[in-house]
Amino acid sequence: MGGVMILISITITTLVMTGKFSQPSVETYLLLFVTLGFGLLGFLDDFIKVVMKRNLGLTSKQKLLGQIIISVIFYFIFKQSELSTVISIPLTDISFDLGWGYALFIIFWMVGFSNAVNLTDGLDGLVSGTAAIAFGAFAVLAWNQSQYELSIFSVAVVGAVLGFLVFNAHPAKVFMGDTGSLALGGAIATVAILAKLEIILIIIGGIFVIETLSVILQVISFKTTGKRIFRMSPLHHHYELIGWSEWRVVVTFWTVGLLFAILGIYIEVWI
Repeated sequence: MGGVMILISITITTLVMTGKFSQPSVETYLLLFVTLGFGLLGFLDDFIKVVMKRNLGLTSKQKLLGQIIISVIFYFIFKQSELSTVISIPLTDISFDLGWGYALFIIFWMVGFSNAVNLTDGLDGLVSGTAAIAFGAFAVLAWNQSQYELSIFSVAVVGAVLGFLVFNAHPAKVFMGDTGSLALGGAIATVAILAKLEIILIIIGGIFVIETLSVILQVISFKTTGKRIFRMSPLHHHYELIGWSEWRVVVTFWTVGLLFAILGIYIEVWI
């Protein structure tokens, strides 16, 4: 459960660094609430598996319920703080206010990306590297928008996961478990929501999206045709089964993740 160390590092760094400039705002506390909330959910799952030696951990329904509860609490605090419920579509002039429908969007985004990052956590260093890249991109974009607390939080995540990567790279000595992966997924969705970069998250978090789509397509294909599109899903396992080394898969995914991050920054800053 190396994810606990990631969460401790993120929390301390965020509070110390934001405190140097001003009193932490509601956005900082919202970020930490979601990150630690999803992390606690993952910790319970890891604890049941590792300490209590029950292979299944929390059931999928229990996890989903916990994720929804955290997302709903976030929304009500978000709403009380009078933060914007408008969503803008990149590369267009289209924007629309979802109003109360934004609650459903938040639930979908937080639960979706939390599970997407969790699905990606299947090879040594894969999530650590891709998360560092994605949060690095959001640190740049948040700073560019003068949302300094979001940028500080994102940098804190980058530092935490890179420090963890030293021990998590192949062959891994420590694993983040659901504690880390669920927390990172919830955190990146929260940063995107607070920075009003909800849609650009699809690009910056492209690796997580692709991994999730590979699972969805695999299930649909098998149920409708009886055939599998990939040797195995999520996608990183497919490449393992066709003969790629674990390190080659991880570095390739890091590279693609970096390209997605650069594209996301380019779209937001220069187009």
